Amino acid sequence: MTDDMSDLTAVHGKRIVLGVCGGIAAYKAVEVCRRLVDAGAHVVPVMTRGAEHFIGRTTLSALASEPVQTSLWDEESPIPHTRLGQSADLVVIAPATARLIGALVAGLSTDLLTNVLLATRAPVVVCPAMHTEMWEHPAVRHNVATLRERGVHIVDPEVGRLAGGDSGAGRLASPESIVDAIDRVLSGRTLDLAGVRVVVTAGGTREPIDAVRVIANRSTGKQGYAVAAEAARRGARVTLVSTVERPVQAGVDVVRVETADEMKRVVDGLFEGADVVVMTAAVADFRPVAPVAGKIKKSDGIPEIRLEPTPDILAGLGARKRRGQILVGFAAETADLESNAVDKLSRKNLDLMVANDVGRAGVGFGHDTNAVTLLSPGREVESSPLIDKRDIARLVLDRVVALRGETV
Repeated sequence: MTDDMSDLTAVHGKRIVLGVCGGIAAYKAVEVCRRLVDAGAHVVPVMTRGAEHFIGRTTLSALASEPVQTSLWDEESPIPHTRLGQSADLVVIAPATARLIGALVAGLSTDLLTNVLLATRAPVVVCPAMHTEMWEHPAVRHNVATLRERGVHIVDPEVGRLAGGDSGAGRLASPESIVDAIDRVLSGRTLDLAGVRVVVTAGGTREPIDAVRVIANRSTGKQGYAVAAEAARRGARVTLVSTVERPVQAGVDVVRVETADEMKRVVDGLFEGADVVVMTAAVADFRPVAPVAGKIKKSDGIPEIRLEPTPDILAGLGARKRRGQILVGFAAETADLESNAVDKLSRKNLDLMVANDVGRAGVGFGHDTNAVTLLSPGREVESSPLIDKRDIARLVLDRVVALRGETV
């Protein structure tokens, strides 16, 4: 999972009330608090009496921006719920029990936390956590649906191991997912790829010469990982096919490969079920015809290495593409950028080509920045300045969303 708090730009400087209810998942609130503070938020923790059975006040007080509050009867502030509710930029409840959800639906003010929820006009993010039978109970399902209708943001629980040792739906969402949801709500980001199945490739393939040596390239996978992370933040179901290991955004499934053949086999298998495929990976154009099983010894003299073309994965996908699918290619060039990109766009039957001049300073392989030219059939060419690769990912997916709007 990613630990890069620099992605959470909307959280910085915001005053966030973190409500913690009684449940075994309360321990995850500690990590939510840490991540919010590290991202620059001012975190005010409010614990219910039940929460104190699972975590101590001292832990949250040490990590948060203010000490934990639990009582409506505060000598320093006669109306703490009003102060907290009115001053908050956002209120998040993690974990939220069935009792808290029911009280919020009914408008009950039973303790400090429920009073804060009734007194605030700020966005509210509720993160349910409970046993499967409780989560699936008709009353709970009705209450959650009611909160959604009222504009409350729900971070659905995950499927996984529960406190009783069994598995099922109801496990509190990961701290990464919760914090990302908070950032999305504060930034106004929309889930314009919600439910869309996105496949992204990243990194450079490695073609074996012998048991030790490979033909490779300079790709670090940063751009592909940025695209995968941004797609997940927009609600997509993302599979990342990668040749490199990097921290990954919550909600992204990773499949590791090494060679062009391996990448082709995995991507071909995923293609039929994909709505969008973004081929960011730098796939080797050539590979040794006959890689040696052992290590080539220097004492044996200079070897002759014959090369053959690798399969053109992108062209193969373009030939199979069905109506409504969006296929995105990346082209790293050092000369004639636009003309080469136009040729590949047409020849490989792509919906979008993202081209960059890797000979420019700060562009492409190994850098945190990039500058690209976007080309789509029937659209004007769009070029970006030198910007962060995360911003490039947003530009690319903005174009994908627009293209989907024309075809879906």
